[in-house]
Amino acid sequence: MQTVLVLEDHPETREWLTSIIKQAFVEIETYEASSLAQARQHIKDHKFDLALIDLNLPDGNGVEIISELTQSSPDTYCVVATIFDDDSYLFPALKAGAQGYLLKEQTSDEFIHSLQGIIKGEPPISPSIARKMIGHFHDVVTESDNPELSKREKEILGAIAKGLSRNEAAEVLGITSNTVASHLKSIYGKLNVSNRAQATLEALRLGLVTP
Repeated sequence: MQTVLVLEDHPETREWLTSIIKQAFVEIETYEASSLAQARQHIKDHKFDLALIDLNLPDGNGVEIISELTQSSPDTYCVVATIFDDDSYLFPALKAGAQGYLLKEQTSDEFIHSLQGIIKGEPPISPSIARKMIGHFHDVVTESDNPELSKREKEILGAIAKGLSRNEAAEVLGITSNTVASHLKSIYGKLNVSNRAQATLEALRLGLVTP
């Protein structure tokens, strides 16, 4: 790390962040900005290895700078430094290209340790933010991995997974073979499978049958 941009509109906080940067990286050259306009001027005149970016600024959102740096200077490592930990700030920043997200509530030592981790390939992310990210993507995976099957679809999937033929499943469930076929088409589509073997694996994973 040789050059860093510190984008923060509050003077005391900006001074604190600059001090942290200098403790984290020896002989680093720092450039300070209190607005998007000032940051853009620095970006025009210099190439940065690291950018520490606040989000809520007098003339806009720091996400704009993250996006611009991602496009014009992809080697610049962008890290958010903010008080905001809600999804409406976190995920737009990550989507724009932020590679780290630190909350200002952390101590100086925690901040320094997080930033030094960049050199070792460790993204600087506050613990509470990491938990939020994990929770978010767990919810997404859980939602996609557990499709909404109707009660009848679960019965048919379970029967097929146990080795019953379409006609046998229809007889056991008291419905027609054509009805079973129609439900199977829906089941395969929901589970994103194309054959009985794949459907059986999904039935096992969903707990509809036991090995």
